[in-house]
Order: sequence, then structure tokens, then C-alpha cells
Amino acid sequence: MPSIKLASSDGEVFDIDVAIAKQSVTIKTMLDDLGIEEQGDEEPVPLPNVNAGILRKVIQWCTYHKDDPPPQEDDENKERRTDDIPSWDQEFLRVDQGTLFELMLAANYLDIRGLLDVCCKTVANDQRKNTRRNTQNFQY
Repeated sequence: MPSIKLASSDGEVFDIDVAIAKQSVTIKTMLDDLGIEEQGDEEPVPLPNVNAGILRKVIQWCTYHKDDPPPQEDDENKERRTDDIPSWDQEFLRVDQGTLFELMLAANYLDIRGLLDVCCKTVANDQRKNTRRNTQNFQY
């Protein structure tokens, strides 16, 4: 399996399978446009908006989900759910709020729809829990 090198904003280089990297529409488009996959380019792809810690987590998520079907397009008429987060993703996203938001930004920047969706659902669920807790504390 061909691999590609990704360089985080703080200079750490990760060597990963191209198939895993292509879960990012941003990276897939770049590889397809430049034909890097066939050439086996040794130069790392710079990712200036993603630090090493977050990139490591993104790669972990993509590796786990490598065999998932591509996410479906949004249907504006369909009700959006936040209670359908798989248990592995729930555990994976059990991180502090700062890390969760950095993962969300990285997923958006790299255009990894599945990761962005579960991050957004997790934030929505956390907000809902906090709102309930604050409401209960406010009641007399």
C-alpha cells in the first residue's frame, strides 16, 4: 500500500497509507491534482493549520473508519439527529473542550465529513446537557 508523509504545523512528520489520507477531501484532491500517489513523493505535505497532537488524533480516527462508506449528502428536509454517535466515536471524543474544538477545526480544514459530523454532534450534546444542568440549578 503506498504511503504519504504529512507534516503538522509544528514540524512532526507522519507516514500514513494513502487510502487513509484520502478520507480527507482536501488531501485527496491535492494528490489527484498533483499525481503524487503514483510518484511516491518523499516530500511531506504541509498541514499548517493542524498541530501534531491533533493530527495524530485525526489519523487515529481515519484509520479506525477507513472501511466506512462515504457520508451521505445532507437532506435539508430530514431531521438532524445528535443521538446516533457510535460508541467508539463517543469514547474517542471524550476529550477536553479545547481538543474537541481543535479536532472540529482540523476536520473542517481537511474536509473529513464524518469526523466533522461526530464532533459537531458531540458539541451539540454537550451544550444540551449544560443547558439542562443550568436550568435545573436556576429553578427555585
